[in-house]
Amino acid sequence: MTEANAETAGTESQPQGGTPTGGLVITASAAKRIAALAESEGNPDLMLRVTISGGGCSGFQYGFDLDTQIGDDDRVFEEGGVRVVVDTVSMDLLNGSQLDYKEDMIGAYFVVENPNASSTCGCGTSFSI
Repeated sequence: MTEANAETAGTESQPQGGTPTGGLVITASAAKRIAALAESEGNPDLMLRVTISGGGCSGFQYGFDLDTQIGDDDRVFEEGGVRVVVDTVSMDLLNGSQLDYKEDMIGAYFVVENPNASSTCGCGTSFSI
């Protein structure tokens, strides 16, 4: 994977389960929030797991969970000392995406800017391809 720039590009640290087919960019804001979550839980080994499942108002929905396990079919991306884990099935739909963390009038949340999505819902947590 090629780093777009040192501040916003996540690097793949441990390709698991096969040949890498793409990447996930982790913004500095997302990395900072993941680090804060791990610190608040008192566990520096926590990683953010990003998943895609069927459902939501547009067909697919994003899921975000804290995890300490790396599975055989996971890809691991690292930015700013934190790790993001994505299973290979979800990675097929996330290839080339950017993970960001936003704070605005409606709240604070992780958001995925996904070039593979043909449409998204108003809440930003589901999409279609």
